[in-house]
Amino acid sequence: LNGIVAELAEEHNIESDDILETVLVCNTAMHHILLKLNPEHVGVAPFPTAMSPAVNYKARDVGIKINISGFIHILANEAGFVGADNCGVLIMEEPYNSEEVTLIIDIGTNGELLLGSKKLGVVSCSVATGPALEGAQIKFGMRAAPGAIEKVEIDVETLEPRYKVIGKADWHTHIEEVDAKGICGSGIIDVVAEMFRTGIIDKSGRFSKHAPTERLRKDPDNSMTEYVLAYKNETSIGKDIVITQGDVRAIQLAVGSIYAGAEIMMQKLKVKKLDKVVLAGAFGSHLSQFSCLIMGMFHDCDFSKIMSVGNAAGDGARLVLVNKEKRAEADKMAREVEYIELTVFKEFERVFMEAMQFPHMTHKFPTIQHVLDEIPNWKKIAKEKKEAAETAT
Repeated sequence: LNGIVAELAEEHNIESDDILETVLVCNTAMHHILLKLNPEHVGVAPFPTAMSPAVNYKARDVGIKINISGFIHILANEAGFVGADNCGVLIMEEPYNSEEVTLIIDIGTNGELLLGSKKLGVVSCSVATGPALEGAQIKFGMRAAPGAIEKVEIDVETLEPRYKVIGKADWHTHIEEVDAKGICGSGIIDVVAEMFRTGIIDKSGRFSKHAPTERLRKDPDNSMTEYVLAYKNETSIGKDIVITQGDVRAIQLAVGSIYAGAEIMMQKLKVKKLDKVVLAGAFGSHLSQFSCLIMGMFHDCDFSKIMSVGNAAGDGARLVLVNKEKRAEADKMAREVEYIELTVFKEFERVFMEAMQFPHMTHKFPTIQHVLDEIPNWKKIAKEKKEAAETAT
């Protein structure tokens, strides 16, 4: 934190001592560690916080190097896994003032969700998305850095991919032009969505044995099917970049948990339809709306009502730094948001399992139904070709 303070001061040609007040937003564990509170209980059911309300501290008392008489303000924690960062999102997006039923998703290792409207009030929950959406637990996953594949499209006829790599302006069909090193979170979302759209994987996430492409092969080490996104002579790491069955499963778990969390909140508010979806966080701002929807990350919603807002938690921190009325509003609304502990819902496991299928086991997605109808069934196509050939002979 002090390094960030020093960098910001230098960037704006001031001294750290000139800073009189700082606002912090962070998850509950970070909050407790900063304030020298024991975070142990945050990780144990029922996940209580040692301190929930917004607080003001002398910066010097917590080791923040601004003016010796300066203060830090930390927004309220809503629950054990819904911290002050989510309060920043809440005050920035103001779902409690909206006439539209709004779902806000802040994606990280834990996904923090808000759902509500002016009429219904607001509920929140936390879902364990795991690190897969940030590129971890993926065989060739990496952080979003130069050399990472960040966007993918697959041709539905040839099943050949093309990609956008961080650090390069153009799309490429040959990764050798851009020296790809791996694939980041937005890229893995895209490639799994595209594999589903083109029939390389089915609704359950299993690879098709009949998709007509040499890019589908068996891993020589474990005989598991994988899709070759780039051959080793096209990469900068001397290895094929592949998408494995394990990669697909990791993304299914993450996406399914987000959908299931939203579904439980919708049941709580007796909501059948979303009017608006907001993707928050640095990661959320790089996600393809289409990829999210076809995978079933959230319920059906018109594309014009799905929006990325970037670092909403940071924007909320800036807002309450300069606006004392918003600061009071943030503290008030954090207390009024109803936190839902998903583990106490008996139906959560069923809801989660249904959400594991692409885009969902039973729910309809009229916005993209025309796309779903066009997904090729390669097994059926292969059978028809075989029958046609036998008839011809």
